[in-house]
Parts: sequence; C-alpha cells; structure tokens
Amino acid sequence: MSDGESMNEKELQMMQNMDLGTKIMKSKLRIRQWYNHFTGNVYAAFSGGKDSTVLLHLVRQEFPDVPAAFVQTGLQYPEVREFVKTVDNVITIKPKMTFKEIIEEHGYPIPTKMQAQYIEEYRNTGSNKLKKLRWEGEEKYGNYKISEQWKFLVDAPFKISDKCCNYMKKGPLKRYQKETGNKPFIGTMATDSGMRKQYALKNGCNAYDGDNPISKPLTIWNENDVWEYIKKYNLDYSSIYDMEYKRTGCMFCLFGAHLEKPNRFQLMKKTHPKIYNYCMKNIGLKKVIEYVNENAPNNKCKIPIKHRQLNLFSNIKTG
Repeated sequence: MSDGESMNEKELQMMQNMDLGTKIMKSKLRIRQWYNHFTGNVYAAFSGGKDSTVLLHLVRQEFPDVPAAFVQTGLQYPEVREFVKTVDNVITIKPKMTFKEIIEEHGYPIPTKMQAQYIEEYRNTGSNKLKKLRWEGEEKYGNYKISEQWKFLVDAPFKISDKCCNYMKKGPLKRYQKETGNKPFIGTMATDSGMRKQYALKNGCNAYDGDNPISKPLTIWNENDVWEYIKKYNLDYSSIYDMEYKRTGCMFCLFGAHLEKPNRFQLMKKTHPKIYNYCMKNIGLKKVIEYVNENAPNNKCKIPIKHRQLNLFSNIKTG
C-alpha cells in the first residue's frame, strides 16, 4: 500500500487480495502517517454511507477527536440524514448551488463520471484534436474516449456533465478545508470506479503533493471488507442498506444506474414514492432515462424504471 507513490496493477491486485486484518493494519498506518504529517490538522469526509462509516471508525480508533464533515446536498436519502444525526462531532456544510441549478447549467450526470466528462468535452471543445481524441482515442494518451455503446448520448437533447459532484460535494469540502486548514481522509476505494482505480495507481493511498492533498485509507479495500468490518466491530449504519440499496450517494444521480439490478430508481419508486415522482418530473430524470432506453444499442445500457415486485428488507447485512 504505497504512500504517495504510484503502483502497478499487479501490486494493487496483490494488496486487494490481502485479508481484512492486514488491510486494517495498513490503513491505520496510513492514517497515523497522515495525521502526523499535518500535525493533527485533519478531518474525515463523512457521507453517512457504509464506507465513510468504516473510515470514521478507523480514524477515531487512532485519534478520537478528529472531526467529521458532512455535506448536506439535499440529495441524501432521509435514512442517511437521520443516521448522520446520531454520530458525534460532525460538522454540516452546504453547497452553493442546488442540483437543479447544476443540471440546468452543466448537465445530467450520466452514464459514468468518466464517460460524462468525455461526452461533455466532445460536445463543447473548440479543439479538433481533443474532439478526435474523445471520439477515436489514441493509445499514447491512454485511449480515453467515448465508449462505442455510449456514443449515442452525444446527440441527446439534454446536457451531460460530470461536474455535479464538484459543485455539490468537492466544492463545499474544499471551502471547509480552506477555512480550517484541515486535510481530508476520504473513504473511497479503487474498486469503486475506473477513475478511482486510476487515481490509486497514480497516487497510492496518501497523496501529499498538489493543491488538494488527500488520504484514502480504504484504497485497497472492497465492499466485502467493509461489511466484514461492520460486523466485526458491530457498527451502527444507515437503515437504507436494509432496503436492498447497494449505494447511498445522491438519490438523483444516474452514474452507474444501468449496472444495478434492481436499480436505484426501481427501489425508490417502492420505498420513497414521493421522492421518485419529484425526481422524475421536477428534475427531469424521466426524459433522460426514456431517451437512454429508446436509443441504447443494447440492454446493458438501459435503466428500467417500470414497476417490478421487490422483495424489500430481505437483504439485512447484519443478520
């Protein structure tokens, strides 16, 4: 588990295959190094989800007085907001823009963060070189291009962007960091997404350099490790996970929804019908999803939202 240093895929995979006890030991080592490097001027980013719950417990096992910062975006599930209220020493901060304002100005977050970035760049760049790169790719630049299955979104009658998270989460946290001087612990893992894996390969766990130093002590963990840790230490967690939800990020985010079975919107229609109706009509998600489902080249890209019978509360994690 490198400290501010790059690693290759083989090294990352080897560490991801370690047992939980070894991962805990390595994570706590990185936490102590980060804390000492910044002489205690640190904080834990806390979303109320399972990953940041484990992160906060790890950090406070070493340093009990470390504060947590929760960004109240207005997009969290009610169960997550209620859980956050039960945790001590949590500072609540808010973004300057609403989700609706962001999608109107920049676009919807779909289909993945990386692909949304490429689609937005292709649509808006004045550089023919970048336009060609995003459409065709080029091996020496990492072949980062719009995937064939998502090229149809270039012609979508709505804006697409990856900037939502920057405004809703990262921006408020950076503002808090500037005001306090505290440097963050973040509970993300390399298994979360392609972008997070690339970040891990480039920076390791503790990235001290740059304008925004970040520690990611859970880099080499996976979802099974998180649940095993929760059971091991009998941690409280948000009840939203006992309602078949796999992720508890922003309710209206479309990133990765096509990969879920059932997806977050099918679940929301059953568990939070008023919120479901609001996001479909007032936020405009229905038109976005319908466009995807009508134009997608294969079923893997589609986001079903029709009613299906869901066996809720049958997937209790601590049972």
